Amino acid sequence: MEEPVSPKVFRAISVVDVDTILTCSDAELRPILSCLVRMSLIAPMDQSPACLQSRTSVLQVLSRIELVNSIVALLSIDFHSLELDVKKEQQLKQKLGAGTGESILITNITTGPALEFERSDPTRKLRLVLSELMTIMVKPQVEEGTTAPEKIVIKPSELFDHRVYLSEVCDVLTIALAELPALLQPRDVCEALLSVRYGPQIICHIVANQADCYLQVAFHLIGCGERSEEEEEEVRREAVLLLARMCPSHALTIRARCVDQMRLPGLSILLTLEHSCAGGEDNDMVEFMSGLILGSGNLTRNWICHYLKTGQKRKCETLGKLRQELTNRLANILAQCSDRQLPAGLVKETSTLLRLYAALRGIAGLKLVDDEINLLMEVITHHPPANPAGVHLVSLSLAVLLSCNSLISTPALEKQAIEWIKWLVREEAYFESESTGCAASFGEMLLLIAINFHAGQLSSIVDLICQTLGMKMTVRTTNMTRIKQIFINDIFPESTIAAHAVKVPVTRHLSAHVQGFLPVHCMHQLLKSRVFSKHKVSIKSWIYKQICSAAAPLHPILPALIDAYVQSILIPHSHRIAIGDQLNQPLTEQEIREIFSQVVIDSIPGVNPTLSGATPTYKSVPYSSRSSTQPTSRGSRPTRQRGESTAEDSLCVQICVLYYVLLYEDVRLANMKNILSTGRKVCKYSAELLAELPVKFLLAAAENKQAQLQGMFPSLLKLCATHFPHLCLVEDWIRVESTSGVRCGFKGKLSSKFLEKSLKSVSRCPAKAVLALQLMLDLSPNKAWELVDVFIRRILDISVDTVPRHVQELYRSVWMVLNSLYPRKLWLLTVNNLSPKDVVVSPSLTQEELSLDPLATLRCHQAVFRSGPILSIVLYMLKACLAASRTRLSQHLLNALVLTQESAAIQILLESCVETAEEKAASKAGGGAASGGCSQLTALQEIQSLICCYLHEAFIADPNLAKLVHFQGYPTSLVPVCVAGVPSMHICLDFAPELLSQPSLDKQVFAIDLISQLSVQYSLPKSLSAARLAVNSVSTLLSVLHSQTREELIISTLPAMERVCQAFPPLTEDVVSLLLQAGRMCLSSSSLAGYSSPANYDMTSDQYQTKEICDFISEVPDSNTICNLIIKSFRTILQQTALVKRIY
Repeated sequence: MEEPVSPKVFRAISVVDVDTILTCSDAELRPILSCLVRMSLIAPMDQSPACLQSRTSVLQVLSRIELVNSIVALLSIDFHSLELDVKKEQQLKQKLGAGTGESILITNITTGPALEFERSDPTRKLRLVLSELMTIMVKPQVEEGTTAPEKIVIKPSELFDHRVYLSEVCDVLTIALAELPALLQPRDVCEALLSVRYGPQIICHIVANQADCYLQVAFHLIGCGERSEEEEEEVRREAVLLLARMCPSHALTIRARCVDQMRLPGLSILLTLEHSCAGGEDNDMVEFMSGLILGSGNLTRNWICHYLKTGQKRKCETLGKLRQELTNRLANILAQCSDRQLPAGLVKETSTLLRLYAALRGIAGLKLVDDEINLLMEVITHHPPANPAGVHLVSLSLAVLLSCNSLISTPALEKQAIEWIKWLVREEAYFESESTGCAASFGEMLLLIAINFHAGQLSSIVDLICQTLGMKMTVRTTNMTRIKQIFINDIFPESTIAAHAVKVPVTRHLSAHVQGFLPVHCMHQLLKSRVFSKHKVSIKSWIYKQICSAAAPLHPILPALIDAYVQSILIPHSHRIAIGDQLNQPLTEQEIREIFSQVVIDSIPGVNPTLSGATPTYKSVPYSSRSSTQPTSRGSRPTRQRGESTAEDSLCVQICVLYYVLLYEDVRLANMKNILSTGRKVCKYSAELLAELPVKFLLAAAENKQAQLQGMFPSLLKLCATHFPHLCLVEDWIRVESTSGVRCGFKGKLSSKFLEKSLKSVSRCPAKAVLALQLMLDLSPNKAWELVDVFIRRILDISVDTVPRHVQELYRSVWMVLNSLYPRKLWLLTVNNLSPKDVVVSPSLTQEELSLDPLATLRCHQAVFRSGPILSIVLYMLKACLAASRTRLSQHLLNALVLTQESAAIQILLESCVETAEEKAASKAGGGAASGGCSQLTALQEIQSLICCYLHEAFIADPNLAKLVHFQGYPTSLVPVCVAGVPSMHICLDFAPELLSQPSLDKQVFAIDLISQLSVQYSLPKSLSAARLAVNSVSTLLSVLHSQTREELIISTLPAMERVCQAFPPLTEDVVSLLLQAGRMCLSSSSLAGYSSPANYDMTSDQYQTKEICDFISEVPDSNTICNLIIKSFRTILQQTALVKRIY
């Protein structure tokens, strides 16, 4: 279709380029004569000589055109009266039921509109055209941006359908729009003109004469279009396309509008094709289609894909042009190749084309025809250059070949594909040597595809295809049967894969920055499918080298690789495996020690353990400037700078090896039954090696660098908590050490001699000790550890009561810092130096002995049990050693010993809470000795508080431990201390009745005293039941016990009865009855004990004997101490219950 208005003319009239207008022919100027006539007749506001000269030049051009006279006549009519009639005409046409033949503008029409138009004067011509236009425009109004409620239907019009009158009608319309702007809007008129036969041409004439409304009209036509372009929308598409041809500079703007509003998809494709055919450097046809299909907007993707699918079914002409253009581009690429070699300049274009075809096939569902298949196969099998872009093209070609099964639909195409893949296998080493800037190659991708085909993991191949192409597409795995057979049988048998994989070099500085398909991906799949075990290929050296080459941030596949490697070492791939079958070998202890030989504690930037007692902190390092010496094929991996510290890489490697060791031990213990049943001998890492690992330091580092470990920290923490619970105590995670205070300004160097001298004379000169300990806190962790022997050797000197509390707190802070590095070594040194010096034989314990006998931590000097900071260290070690022992004993199924050890530790701690004779004497002393007594009592209270906290944690962790300790019993003087200081003591109410039923009277008295104390502390319904049971038990015991034992029972239980009545006044009546019963029994037994009735004796015969008997009798009832105690208890009960003045 020829354009009604040429682009040159439209541009000239838009910018009023008079020089261009003067060069145009009369035929070219015909569409814009109306605009030129109005410009020449209307007086301009610009009166400059240049403007006047331009106007004169335009008049000279118009003077040679005869049609100008008729246009001048149109401008000479009375537009005011015409405007009134047009308003009336609009109102008439919009009325319901108005006849189509009625008109105010035109009356008395005797002939047809066309003949009448030819015979009429200019005024009547204008009225005829406006009347016909009003008839066409009568339809429901549509707002911009909404879908038209009615489809476009071509309406017959005698005036507008005549080609002869078309130019004159266009002149009349342009004059009317220019002179009646309030009534006739260009966009509404253009929308109505779509219903006439030559509507698109008329619209172009109108817009050419009103160039300022170009985008307004174009956007309105697009906004009223359909989302899915149908046949009815061809007229609208033709109109907008003509507008775009009239002004090519706005074609891309119109295309962008179509995409933004998701209207007229065929128009956007046609505009792109015409823009591409125009040539130039901005040819973006492939990029535009790829952006629509692969863009981030799901709505846009669904919009264009729906059009492509429906267009394929109805054989859309626009879609055919698109496919033809893509086919021409493929043919053009092949035409520039020679000897099946693809030039380097065409690699990028070929890659984008292949990716677009993959998107059209996998996302839009486009079925490839034979010509496209043959051309695609030719392009894919051409040999690209050996550079990173060529490697990337090969990867894309492999993905396209796997996703489009029709590419090997014939034997010839299949043979061509096999030869190409074999060529890739042969040339892999050459490509890898030549493409020096590429860290990943297509060899790993080929290997990974073959591995997944052997394992039958077709879904993994689909994920690989999507990841390579960078899109989420639909790939039918049912159509991969033939390509699977090609890879398995013809190219990569399983034995070839295993032999080839171990020869692949490891990836240097493997980190998350390295993208693409790497050897580590292939090894992971091979280990999962047990290919190495089946074919007896050793993989240990490759795994060890790859772990040592790891860098931060950790590559996400590395933890999975370690998991698969450990599984392949310990778990056979089949339960029918023979004893002689080979499994993978584990890492040796020597190899593990070599990795941990490098000290990274002081090398990590930002370590400041003095600010945190248990967890060292780290300064985050930006990783945008670090990576290996080779960038990836995609150019996203930065290069490593010279001289940059690799401490973080070493730390990452050590964390990976620690994860391997812990996971190995976990899997080994979990599968020990199967290992023993098959008689296999597996490697077990020694306790010495496990003791040398800096588990706690690495765990703290992993916590601070979780974002760089790709989710390894949760698994690492779980393994540590399972196998090293003593290194994962709860208080380590929640402790916040504070070292605030006055710091000394001394900047000297701390030596071991100065430290030992300062700690030795701490009682005489504590200032030196404070200075030395603060200097030790300021040291780096590894430097501070060098002084640990001298530091621990003087721990008993610190525990003396004459040492100031500030020194002891500083000592504990330093100890906690050292505990964050090598805790097990520190515990062993501390336990060996805490043993009493007066012991005849004091052998040094080993790490193994300490883990087997955790109670050795409590075999320390008595002064430790009166020093709060030092005792807190001992309690910390006790928790850790008990946790370690619990783990070891549970592995040997000796769980009963665990409870025994823990209860023994609690009994030792409870005994240390008992007040000694010296402390009692000091507390009773008055005057000048009061200060010393108060100090000792305060220390005792602190010790009791620390031990009660330990008991609370132990009872909460295992309630059975609380039951065992109370059935064993402890001094009753500690019952009120435990009840008040241990919040979890209320669980004793659950087994109090069982404790009361013990045959031992001492246990029963202990239970009664415990129940009374719990009743005062916890006045609960359960406590009331237990207290009532205790009262009944005492009543029962009074009636069955011997008199002497009964008296002991009464004396022991009277304070308990007082507390019961204080806690539960309703039991006062029962207790008073019990007291009366006890009093009567005591009176009766005391009255009858020790004498008999003097039968046949004359009391008057011997005055001396008579007096002796009377004195004895008078003393019997009044000297009963038990009765006095009962009376005193009765008075106490009355004062606490009945006589109390304040009830609430």
